[in-house]
Amino acid sequence: MSPYLGNAATFLVSTLFGIYLLVVMLRFLLQLVRADFYNPVSQFIVKVTNPPLIPLRRFIPGLYGLDTASLTLMFAIKFGELWLVHNIVGMPDGTVGLCVLALAGLLSLALQVFMFSIIIQVVISWINPGVHNPITVLLHSLTEPLMRPARRVIPPTAGIDLSPMVVIIALVLVSMLLIAPINAAGSRLL
Repeated sequence: MSPYLGNAATFLVSTLFGIYLLVVMLRFLLQLVRADFYNPVSQFIVKVTNPPLIPLRRFIPGLYGLDTASLTLMFAIKFGELWLVHNIVGMPDGTVGLCVLALAGLLSLALQVFMFSIIIQVVISWINPGVHNPITVLLHSLTEPLMRPARRVIPPTAGIDLSPMVVIIALVLVSMLLIAPINAAGSRLL
């Protein structure tokens, strides 16, 4: 396969799998934080993710309030993406290594969802503070479990809330200290 065709195929696989993986991740995280199910954005996410999740739920029950069917689907999507990309590029594709890389990829995506949600929320608060629309309501629901403890440690001072910066720094540190070693271990196992 020519390198141009391989690059295009890799881009296409990563993009398509990545978009659907993001939607499934959002569904899982929004369920986890108990976001408004009747929000139009939530309804869109549910409709897009229901086709594979409804059959999966027949075989994979929830566990301790976690939607394990969504977790399984996310893992399968990420594993499938990595397997396809490794085969397109011609890299080795050991199953254990790909499983570890898939886990690292899912953890990284979850952190990125939280970081970008916080950044978007901060930008919206600068541009158009106090506006309520379906997306800002979901962003608030998603980030509040992380922001609330940070606000207790560093309360807003003179109308400036520094807690988003603290949470983003903590998320980057988690990425460096937890996800990077898992990713390195997965790469070694290939």
